[in-house]
Amino acid sequence: MTRHLIVILGDQLTLDNPALQDFDPAQDHVLMAEVMQESTHVWSHPQRITLFLSAMRHFADSLRAQGWPLTYYALETHEYPDLASVWQAEITQHQPQRLRLCEPGDWRVLQAAIAVAAQAKLPLDILPDSHFICSTAQFQRWASQYGGKQGSLRMEFFYRSMRKQTGSLMQGEVPEGGAWNYDHDNRQSFAKNGPQGVIAPPVFSPDAITSTVMTVVKQRFSQHAGELASFQWPVTRSQALVLLDHFIQHKLPLFGPYQDAMWQDQPTLWHSLLASALNLKLLDPREVIVAAEQAYRQGHASLASAEGFIRQILGWREFVRGMYWLDMPKLKTANFFQHQRDLPAWFWHGQTQMQCLSQSIGQTLRTGYAHHIQRLMVIGLFSTLAELSPQQVADWFLAVYVDAVEWVELPNVAGMALFANGGRFTSKPYVASGAYIQRMSNYCQGCRYDPKLKTGSRACPFTTLYWAFLIKHEAFLAGNPRTTLMVKHVAKMDAEARDAIMQQARQQLQQIDAL
Repeated sequence: MTRHLIVILGDQLTLDNPALQDFDPAQDHVLMAEVMQESTHVWSHPQRITLFLSAMRHFADSLRAQGWPLTYYALETHEYPDLASVWQAEITQHQPQRLRLCEPGDWRVLQAAIAVAAQAKLPLDILPDSHFICSTAQFQRWASQYGGKQGSLRMEFFYRSMRKQTGSLMQGEVPEGGAWNYDHDNRQSFAKNGPQGVIAPPVFSPDAITSTVMTVVKQRFSQHAGELASFQWPVTRSQALVLLDHFIQHKLPLFGPYQDAMWQDQPTLWHSLLASALNLKLLDPREVIVAAEQAYRQGHASLASAEGFIRQILGWREFVRGMYWLDMPKLKTANFFQHQRDLPAWFWHGQTQMQCLSQSIGQTLRTGYAHHIQRLMVIGLFSTLAELSPQQVADWFLAVYVDAVEWVELPNVAGMALFANGGRFTSKPYVASGAYIQRMSNYCQGCRYDPKLKTGSRACPFTTLYWAFLIKHEAFLAGNPRTTLMVKHVAKMDAEARDAIMQQARQQLQQIDAL
């Protein structure tokens, strides 16, 4: 009889997985499975599917190299539709004493595991995910203490507590340089001649395993939107370490100043591209943080760049994971503004006359990647202003990005980008006019729309819909100290000006597929 049947999920690809600790090959058995449901419960970009399946198959080889008993279900070799049916079959086959797995990154998968174990009357061990620096239990304690006092939760205060806990960029109890963050140094746009000296990221050409997976994906998911030909993501730990070293050496020094900037046909700029490797657990966040801090201490990168990057890993990444488990499942259905509009058709092909969205969505469909400002302040911003369904938008984000796992995707989209949870951990909706995009990019050059115009045939939809949003939610925004100044301009508008904007907005939304 098997002692432990150990389930390894597709985003848990590390030998440090707590479910593998004290593994006994004489008594324990590992199970990994590729199933259709994980690529179709929301349709998935072919590059996202390829990344997960290839990384899983490479990791399975590392388990076999340990000499550990492993059953691996490759997608093309079985007909089980979902993880639950595979688990049930393997429980029947091995008759384990216990079912073990590390905390999943998806509430849906956790519920499936609980249901399967209950049906089989089998003890289920859900082990805390040691990949993360802050456990879910620790985060819940922090949230209970802070939320109880303030009535709201903010990443900044969580981040400070994590800096103190880890000693990262600290001098005793004092933050390095005397400040907790350096946002004021890290919001620069490019000069008129654009970014200079951008170094292309490493290319990880498909090996035999990845090539096989790509063939399977082409056969099984030919109807899924998104291109596969340019696939070059790291699928092993050794490749992920190469990408980390490349970022530290060539990108980190300018990451800070230009992390919010955008430029036409420049998809990566100085961004790290490490999120997918981190979220598959090919990299440990601790080693990434240490590498960035060492670069600062060795004089290779500024404090502003190092701190801005570390804040994304130690602060925001850990924070949204905590918020996901704190607020599920209600986060999945949150819809503060009651937005219900379907996604425009061009979300699936990128062919829109709005240059910023054409660039951001087109790049996403080609590569499975867009950086955080393209996601938040272009695609997310439009989604809020156009009153798109938060559930449809969140499903789209989960489907199209190679680094998307629900624990990180859903809080970022529903909570931060769309304000669907009503400001549970953000102080205001992220809304802006086309002027923001014009300031932070050159996307407006050559666009048929003018970001300065609220009305008329050339009125930028971002600008029109921004002002319509302010008018529609004037009372709510006036009551928030962070948005009071925005709506003061609305209060000065006469009825005729307001009506013109609202009429323009209605027209744009009625013709949204043609924008």
